[in-house]
Amino acid sequence: MTASHAGALTGRVRAPGDKSISHRALILGALATGVTEVEGLLEGEDVKRTAAAMAAFGAGAERLGEGRWRIEGRGGFTEPADIVDCGNAGTGVRLIMGAAAGFELSATFTGDASLRGRPMNRVLKPLGEMGARWICRAGGRLPLTLQGGGLKHIAYRLPEPSAQVKSAVLLAGLNAAGGVEVMEPEATRDHTERMLRGFGAEVLVEEADGGRRIVLPPGQRLTGTNIRVPGDPSSAAFPLVAALITPGSQVTVEGVLLNPLRIGLLDTLGEMGADLSVANVREEGGELVGDVTARHSELVGVEVPPERAPSMIDEYPILAVAAAFAEGPTAMRGIGEMRVKESDRIALMAAGLAACGVAVEEGPDSLTVMGTVRGNHGVAGGARVTTHGDHRIAMSHLILGLAAGAPVAVDEPGMIATSFPGFLALMRGLGAEISA
Repeated sequence: MTASHAGALTGRVRAPGDKSISHRALILGALATGVTEVEGLLEGEDVKRTAAAMAAFGAGAERLGEGRWRIEGRGGFTEPADIVDCGNAGTGVRLIMGAAAGFELSATFTGDASLRGRPMNRVLKPLGEMGARWICRAGGRLPLTLQGGGLKHIAYRLPEPSAQVKSAVLLAGLNAAGGVEVMEPEATRDHTERMLRGFGAEVLVEEADGGRRIVLPPGQRLTGTNIRVPGDPSSAAFPLVAALITPGSQVTVEGVLLNPLRIGLLDTLGEMGADLSVANVREEGGELVGDVTARHSELVGVEVPPERAPSMIDEYPILAVAAAFAEGPTAMRGIGEMRVKESDRIALMAAGLAACGVAVEEGPDSLTVMGTVRGNHGVAGGARVTTHGDHRIAMSHLILGLAAGAPVAVDEPGMIATSFPGFLALMRGLGAEISA
C-alpha cells in the first residue's frame, strides 16, 4: 500500500469503536449473567478473535448488525473444546487468561506468529501467585495451557504501569477467595474498573503513594447490561495527525473517547502548537466523548514527560510522524513498553523514519525525532517501510506519506484490519491518496 501527497484533507468522520473497551465489553458480558447488548463495537480482527473466544468459553456471541452485538453470559466460563486462537490480540489473550484463571478448567491459548513471540510473564506472575498454573514455551510465550480455579487473594503492586496486567488481575479476582487489590505506580487506563461497575460490581479506587490502589472485594457477581462503545482515540489519531501535517487541511473526528487517562496524545499535540478544538462534549456509557477538529499547524518539538506514557502508549508511532514535521527535536522517554507490543515499535519507527530522511536517535526506552529546521519543513519520504505485520507502524507511515515529498509504501497493510478495518476508505473519503 502506498501513500502520496495529494493536497488538503477535509471532512467529518467517526472513529471506529475503542479497541480496549470493545475487548472488555465482550469479556465482561460473557462473565455476567444475562444479556449484554453492545453498540459501536470495533469489528477489527483482534476484537472478533475475542468474540470467538467468548463463544469457545460457553457464552452466546451474536452479531446483530454493524457494530451491534448481543452477548448472552452464563455467569462464568466453561472449558473450551479446542485451542483458543487469539490471532494478533495481545490485549484479548492477556485479559481472557485472567478471566479464565478463576474457573476450574484447562484452556490452551495460541495466536499468530507475532503474538506467539510476545512475552506473557507479566500477566502470568500475579496469576501464579493467586494459584493458577500453566505450561508454556520459554519466556512465557504461547502456545500456553492454563489450569485455573482455586484462586486466593492477592495484593499486587505492578512493577510498571500496565492496564493489561491490572485488568487480568481484576478479572481473575472476580473468582478469587478474598478478592484482590492492585497497586499501580502511575494511573493507567481505567476502562476495566468503570465497566465492572457498569455490570454491577463494587470497585474501590483511591490515591496511594503517588499512584492508585484498586480493590475488588470478594463475592462479586456481574449482571448483563447495555454498552455503547465510544470512538477509539488511538484510531482517531491517524486522521487528526494527517490534518495537522498536510497544508490546508481541516478534519473533524466525531465521538472520540476523552477519558482523562487516554488523551495524552491530544495534550502533547497541544503543547507542540497543534490547532485542535473539542466540541459537543457529552457522556456515553459512563465515558466522556466529544468531536475533535484538527487544522493544519506549524508544530514545534517538545519533551514528552515519561509519566504521560500510560495515557498514550499506542499513540507514540503516530506522534513520531507529527514530530518529523515539527521544528526541532521531540524527545519521547519512558516508552520501553513499545518494544514488547505487536513489534518493537521503537526500532521500527526509528528505521522507517530514517529511511524517509528523518534524523532519529533511539535508546533502550526512548526515541528522539529531530524534526525539521527553520525554513525547511519537508520530509523526503520515498521509502518502502518494513512493518513486521504491525498495524500501527503501517498506518503511521502511510500518514507520513500523505505529506512527504515522495510516496511512502508499507509492506504488510493487511494487518491494519486488526484495529482499524475501515482505515483506507475513511482516509480516501477525506481526500487522501492511498493506493492498494
